[in-house]
Amino acid sequence: MTSSKIGMIKEELAATDARELPAFITCYEQDERAGVKKLVETARKRYEKLQEELARTEALKKYEKEYDNYTYICGIDEVGRGPLAGPVVAGAVILPKDCDILYINDSKKLSAAKREELYDVIMERAVATGIGMAGPERIDEINILQATYEAMREAIANMNPKPDLLLNDAVTIPQVDIPQVPIIKGDAKSISIGAASIIAKVTRDRLMVAYEELYPEYDFASNKGYGSAQHIAALKKYGPTPIHRTTFIKNFF
Repeated sequence: MTSSKIGMIKEELAATDARELPAFITCYEQDERAGVKKLVETARKRYEKLQEELARTEALKKYEKEYDNYTYICGIDEVGRGPLAGPVVAGAVILPKDCDILYINDSKKLSAAKREELYDVIMERAVATGIGMAGPERIDEINILQATYEAMREAIANMNPKPDLLLNDAVTIPQVDIPQVPIIKGDAKSISIGAASIIAKVTRDRLMVAYEELYPEYDFASNKGYGSAQHIAALKKYGPTPIHRTTFIKNFF
């Protein structure tokens, strides 16, 4: 019976939201059974991690607090400047002032599963989001930097409401009349830019997975268009696809 009751407590812990763990701990901390004491210790560690994440998330709001006099503060970031194939994708996100989304970070520091999870939360809770893209032909035509700026301008144009301040990851976007604040490594320093990096990354990754069905030889679902050994070998064997960037692959032929 005891082991059955401990099993029920374990299930209760598994179902308890991290923010509600203090109540769980208070309820069971006087229980002397070894199995229960172990569960209480697990709950304490989970709650400590939550407190650490809350503090980290609060620190990520530094720039949003500094420019709090603006109504719609928008984070901007891009993904896909380095790959041999596929578009460059820009994301733009305006988060609510009281945003409490945890675990937002530079998309490269998150697992694919975590990015997918956060993508859904961001898209649900954001005040506004925007996506912009520049494809391989456009990248070849105007170069990757100008194509990145173009994708960013498109992302901003696709937002409603429109931002009145831009927090950008490192760059200042030309031909934009909205005040801008470039932040070096901004995707790890601003919650808005981090959110933008996540929606841009998930959008592009999903697109590259779809390209895998059209061009299975190149393993786009895995390498996302970057120059992995397998991708380069396929490129040399089969030649370029319509989604390859001609200016990026000329050295392989």
